[in-house]
Amino acid sequence: MQGNILLGLTVGWPFAAALLCYLTGRFSKRMRNYAADLSILLELLLFASLAVQVWQGETVTFEAAGICSLGICFVLDGFRALFGLLSAFLWLMSALMSNEYMKHERNRNRYYMFLLFTLGATMGVFLSADLYTTFIFFEIMSFTSYVWVAQNETPQALDAASTYLGIAVVGGLILLMGLFMLHHLLGTLRIDELYEAGKKAWTEDSGQIYTAGALILLGFGAKAGMFPLHVWMPKAHTVSPAPASVLLSGILTKAGLFGILSVSCNIFRYDPWWGTAVLLLGMVTMTLGAVLAVFAVNLKRTLACSSMSQIGFVLIGLGMAGLLGEENQLAVRGIVLHMMNHSLFKLVLFLAAGVVFMNLEELELNQIRGFGRRKPFLQLAFLSGALGIGGIPLFSGYVSKTLLHESIVEYIHEGGTVLGSTGFTSFVELLFLFCGGLTVAYMIKLYHALFRNRHPVRQKEFEEQYRNYANPMTKLTLLLSGAVIPVLGILPGVTMERIADSTGTFFAVHPLEHEIAYFSFVNLKGAVISVAVGCLVYFLFIKKTVMVREAPGCYGYKNLWPVWLDLEKKVYVPALTKWLPSVCAGIFRIPDRLVDFIILTLKETLYRPLRLQTESEEAARISRAERIRGRMESHKWMTISLSFGFLMCCIGIVIMVLCVL
Repeated sequence: MQGNILLGLTVGWPFAAALLCYLTGRFSKRMRNYAADLSILLELLLFASLAVQVWQGETVTFEAAGICSLGICFVLDGFRALFGLLSAFLWLMSALMSNEYMKHERNRNRYYMFLLFTLGATMGVFLSADLYTTFIFFEIMSFTSYVWVAQNETPQALDAASTYLGIAVVGGLILLMGLFMLHHLLGTLRIDELYEAGKKAWTEDSGQIYTAGALILLGFGAKAGMFPLHVWMPKAHTVSPAPASVLLSGILTKAGLFGILSVSCNIFRYDPWWGTAVLLLGMVTMTLGAVLAVFAVNLKRTLACSSMSQIGFVLIGLGMAGLLGEENQLAVRGIVLHMMNHSLFKLVLFLAAGVVFMNLEELELNQIRGFGRRKPFLQLAFLSGALGIGGIPLFSGYVSKTLLHESIVEYIHEGGTVLGSTGFTSFVELLFLFCGGLTVAYMIKLYHALFRNRHPVRQKEFEEQYRNYANPMTKLTLLLSGAVIPVLGILPGVTMERIADSTGTFFAVHPLEHEIAYFSFVNLKGAVISVAVGCLVYFLFIKKTVMVREAPGCYGYKNLWPVWLDLEKKVYVPALTKWLPSVCAGIFRIPDRLVDFIILTLKETLYRPLRLQTESEEAARISRAERIRGRMESHKWMTISLSFGFLMCCIGIVIMVLCVL
C-alpha cells in the first residue's frame, strides 16, 4: 500500500462500521443507532481533514496493489473533495432521520448495515483514480443499495427492486464491455491519462472510441437516471424508505454522473459530436422527467421524476461544455454547482416527504392533502427546497441554472449550431426555459397539496392529532438541510463561486476571466420567463385538468398519465421476454433444421437400419416417435433436438471466447 492511509480509510471505515453496527444491533437497538450516527460523523470529519489538505495545495493519493488483480487507486482533488463531503453530509442527515423514521420498521439491522456499506462504496466511486476502481465500487454500490429498495418486502417493493437490480446489472455489463474496449484502445484506464492517450488513438480508432464511449455512457447513465434507462427511478423512490430516497436521488445519481464526466472531460474533451449526443440525451431526459412530474399524483414519485429532469439539466450543461470547446467555463461551473444543488434540494424535499409518510403512511396526494397546514416549520423547510429547485433568485438553484442557461446563450451568440442548425440551438434554449417552468409548476402543485389544500374528511385530524409530527432531532435535520440553500443563494460570490473554483482541475478548464453579475437584469430575465411559464402551466393546465374542485378550498387529483406510455411494461419487458427470444429462436431454427436435414439424409443413404422383426416393435417405435413429436410441438419457440443442444453449446463457447479476447 502506498500513499495516505487516511484516504484508504475513508473507503474502508464504513464497511468495518457496518459490521460493528450490525453486531451492536443484536444486543441494543438504541446503541446501534448511536453507533451508526457516530460512524458517519467520524467519516465526515475524516474526509474534511483530508479536504483541507487538498485546498492547501497538497496531493492526496492512495494505492493498494494486487487487489482485484489490477489494484485499486484513489486520489483526492477539489471536485472529489466536494462530493465526498457532500456524500458524508447527506448520509449523516439521512441517518439522523432514520432513527425516528425506522423506529417501527422491520429488519432495521439490515437497513443500517447496508446504509454504511453503500457509503463506503460511494466514497470508493468518488475517490477512484482509474475507471477500473470506479467500476468495482460502482457495482458494489448498485448491489448494496438494492436492499434499500427491497427493504419493506412488499410486492410493490420487490417488483421495484427487481427493476432496479435488472437495470443495474444490464448497465454494469454494458459498462464493463465499454471499459474492455477502452483499455484495449488506449492501454490505460487512469482518468488523468485518458486525454493524452485518447489523442494518440483518435486518428486510427475513432469509431471504436466512440463505440466504447457510448457503452460507458449508457452504463453510468443507467444509475444517473438518464433516458432510456430511467425506468427504475419512479418505482424505486416510491417504495424505498425516505432517508434512502435522499441518497438514491441526491448522491447515487451523482456517482453515475461522475463516471460520465470522467470520460466526457478527458477522452471527449472539446468534442462537438460527443457534446451533441449528450445534449440530445439531456434534452429528452430533462423534458420527459418534467412532464412525468407534472402528471404524477404521488409525492415521492413526483420528486423522483423531478430528479430525472434535473439530471437532464446537468447533461445539457455537459453537452454545451463539449460544444463550446475551450470557452466552456460557464457550462462547467453550472454542471458542478447544479449537481451539488440538486443533492441539497432532494435532501430537504425527501426528508419532508419522509415526515409525511412517517405520520400518515400514505404518499398519494389525495390522501395527504392538507397535512402541512398549521405546520410552519415543515412548510419553511419544504419551501426552501421547492424555491431552490425552481430556480428562484436568492436560492442556490437560481445560480446554477443561470450558469447553464448562459452557456447556451453564449453558444448562440457565437453562432454555434446543433445538428447543423442555429435554429435548433435557439430551440434548446427555449426548451431549457420551458422545462424550468415545468419545474416551478409541479413544485407549486406539491406545495399547494400539502400546505394550502384541504382534506375533505381528515383535515381537523391532521391539524390536531398530528401537531407533534416529528421529534426535535428530525426537526433539526430539516432545519440544517433547508438553511443551506438560501445561504448559498444569497451570497453566491462568497460561497458558490469559491466552490466552483476549487473543482477546475478535474475538468481542466481555464479560470473565469470576469465576474458574473447574477442579479443583473439580463440574468434575471431567464428566471422570470421560467416562473411565468410555470404559473401559466399550473393555473391553465394542472389546476384545470389534473386537479378537480370538490368543495371550497378542497381539490382532488386525477392520474391522467396514459398506461400505454409505460416503457418498462410496454417495451422493455416484452422485448426481453418475447421479442428477443422469438427472433433468436427464428435465427437458430435455420441451422438447427439444416443439421437435422443433413443427419436424416446421411441416415437414409449411408446407413439403413434393419427392419423391425415384429409388429409390436414397430408399434412401439411409432408411439415413441409421436411422444417426441408432441413434446417438440409443446415448445413454441424452441425445437428440442440433439443438434439444437450442440448448436447452443457452440454459440455459448464462441461468445465466451470473444468476451475473453
